[in-house]
Amino acid sequence: MLSSAIWYLIIGVVAGWLAGTFVKGHGFGIWADLIVGIIGAFIGGFALSIFGITTTGILGEIISSTVGAVILLWIIRLVGGGRTKTE
Repeated sequence: MLSSAIWYLIIGVVAGWLAGTFVKGHGFGIWADLIVGIIGAFIGGFALSIFGITTTGILGEIISSTVGAVILLWIIRLVGGGRTKTE
């Protein structure tokens, strides 16, 4: 059970980092990547199931979580109005 939780955390960090790389050009840091990846796993699983796509194995879970994390980041960007940092 503990090893499963560790795998979920690792997959969450990898998926969050990949999504950050696709959307923003770099990751957000380990904690933000983890949160984005875990939430993305739920969104990705739901979104892919709508289209009848199922994933298996670690690579499939990373892909599913990354898809969900990218969707999450796009939604955040739409709601946030695409604000950028000002100096």
